[in-house]
Formats: sequence, C-alpha cells, structure tokens
Amino acid sequence: MLDLTPVFTKTATVEQLAGHLTIAELRDMTNQNMDAALSLLANCTDADVIFVPHDPSATEGPGWTIGHIIVHATASSEENAFLAAELARGVPEHGRSRYETPWESITTIAECRARLEESRRIRLATLEIWPDQPQLENRVEMPWLGESLNAKGRFALGLGHENPHLKQLAEAVKQAQAARS
Repeated sequence: MLDLTPVFTKTATVEQLAGHLTIAELRDMTNQNMDAALSLLANCTDADVIFVPHDPSATEGPGWTIGHIIVHATASSEENAFLAAELARGVPEHGRSRYETPWESITTIAECRARLEESRRIRLATLEIWPDQPQLENRVEMPWLGESLNAKGRFALGLGHENPHLKQLAEAVKQAQAARS
C-alpha cells in the first residue's frame, strides 16, 4: 500500500514515492487496497453498513457510515485512475472526471462488496488502456501539493488517498461490531 504521509508532511513528493512504480505495481496496489477493504468487511452485517460511528476528526456532521466511506474512497480512486489514463495517452488535463455513488443508497454488506469489486474492475481496466509507452512527460499541476504529476503520480494519488479511508473503515467496522455485541 502507498503511504502518502511524507507528501503531506512535505518530506517527500508524490513523484519520489511513485515515480518508479510500474503498471504491474499499480495493479498490485489496487488489488491490495481492495482486498484490505473486503477483509475488513468479512464479519460485517447489513446493520453495520448503516451504523453511524463516532469520529472525533469529523468536521462536518457525524462520522461516516461504512457505505459512505466505501463510495467516497472508491470514487476518488476511480477519478484519479481515469485522469491518469488520459495523461498516459497524452490528453491534456481538463478538469475532474468524477462520479460518486450516493452513499445513502448503499445499505447492505452485499452492496459494499459489489461496489468494491466494481471499483477494482474499473480501475484495473483503466490501466489496460495505457499505451505501451505512456506519455509520462504529460503532467498536471497540483498547486495544493506543490508539484505536478504525471500518469503514475496521478494514479498513485488515488491509491494514497484511499489508505486513510481504510483506517477510517477499520474504525467504523470496529465500532459497528461493538455496538451490536
């Protein structure tokens, strides 16, 4: 899994952490993230999906439900995967490419698992459309990061964004299971 903490503490750049990654490694990291999320859900029930956990770091409203965490994290990774594929193909940056399933519509553990598997399939498919020689000189400015990213960095940004949400998911699962015990 890709830890972007050094990026946010300004001790490393996304390029330094992800610039060496191969498409196979990006594929493996995608599978690792999805497998980790699915593993966290292994003993969950439908009631756990809609349980509202306490999250002291939540700045807007209560903590996020399991369903909310999953749809947000997968939407962010998919957006970065699509934009990375365009960069790899030489398409200039043009804005966002995002759809997020309404989190309120995810109410069962089966729907959570299906969303994770769908996201895995979508993201892996975007890696398959990269050309044999990706245009890694094609970059997008990320002022909030203080750097520009190529296709590898953009894809990795989605993976790295997902990791704190995996921790958030683990805590939501823990609280939901404790509440039903």
